[in-house]
Amino acid sequence: MTSKNNHKIVDHLFRHQFGKMVAILSKIFGLSNLELIEDAVQDTFLKASIKWRDKLPENPEAWLMKAAKNRVIDIFRQINAEKKRQVKISHGTITLEINDFFLDHEVADSQLRMIFVACHPALSKKEQIAFALKAISGFSMKEIAAALLQNEETIKKRLVRARQKIKDLNITLDYPTRDEIQPRMSGVLQIIYLIFNEGFHSTKPDLLVSKDLCGEAIRLCKLLLLKENFRSGSLYALFALLCFHASRLDSKLINKEIIDLKHQDRSKWYLPLIVLGNDALRKSREFDDPSIYYIEAAIASEHVKAIDFKHTNWQRILTLYEEMYQIMPSDSILLSKANIYLQINQLKKAKTTLDQINRATLNQRGYLLNGCYSAYHEKCGDIQKALEELNFAIQGCSNLFEKQYLENKKNLLLTTL
Repeated sequence: MTSKNNHKIVDHLFRHQFGKMVAILSKIFGLSNLELIEDAVQDTFLKASIKWRDKLPENPEAWLMKAAKNRVIDIFRQINAEKKRQVKISHGTITLEINDFFLDHEVADSQLRMIFVACHPALSKKEQIAFALKAISGFSMKEIAAALLQNEETIKKRLVRARQKIKDLNITLDYPTRDEIQPRMSGVLQIIYLIFNEGFHSTKPDLLVSKDLCGEAIRLCKLLLLKENFRSGSLYALFALLCFHASRLDSKLINKEIIDLKHQDRSKWYLPLIVLGNDALRKSREFDDPSIYYIEAAIASEHVKAIDFKHTNWQRILTLYEEMYQIMPSDSILLSKANIYLQINQLKKAKTTLDQINRATLNQRGYLLNGCYSAYHEKCGDIQKALEELNFAIQGCSNLFEKQYLENKKNLLLTTL
């Protein structure tokens, strides 16, 4: 196996294990030592990437867990040394207790607790999201900045403030009380949604999809659904949405080329995830907490139930987007509506909707507005205008895969001149 493949495995394990290891070590040492813990886990993965360069261990996950346990011992010594106390911990009851902490159900429990710590009301919404992306999913400062459309210095300050508040307020790795659960859940769901979105449509220039991040978001949703106290219509709806989107991952990118929804091979859509999504969407209706996630899941459901692109129920999808816009007006929803108008050839409505959009509010996705204008002009028969807009879209697009997709569309348009 090549060192490049080994590096991919380390990266995969990092996405799946970082949050677990941080959570379990925080349970052992307390959140006041969080920065030390994150550094220790980061160091473990760095050592793995070097040690595994030429040869992988037989069981990489077991190796990481063993390394993490050894780091526990090191951290104990470090903390004790700072307190000028020496405690022998390499044998005996403390070692047994450490092993107990690493049992699967304990790891899952610790990670759930960490999610609720991230959404503690003492932290601002912005601090909550930055802290969660770092502590739960191991995002780098650069990745958090890209996902939240902020500069790295801003993210660094948010993380420093969040950690300081946790220390000053002596926040512990405990579940919220029954009365506090639902108020915190909106933040929890938003974080899971962000993690999935970064996987489904990466902000990295050289990566379009990260299945690891999508899988991590789904896993966190499933962990929450296992606890009856945490279940809600919003949580089931979010789980349904993630299942529907994840079912299409294998058809979204073929041989490093983007395949749009119209041309995806629907036989590649993963049926078990669609079935899970349908079941979760039905269960969400049993609760009295309608949400944006339910509307998004209903839209995704229309796409996965259609036998082909032509038979998509566009009118139903348009109605759902209008309902969403009434609840949460945004230019990104207007853009989606404009795209639907184009699908049903209501060109005048498409143009009117596009003209309402403020490109600046779309941030890094501003090029999508140009792409939609291009599609409008193409349907109107004005190929030159369509090419102009495509050129703007290409200039504004930073993702290499999307840029190539737009270049391919441009080349197809050029053949029609």
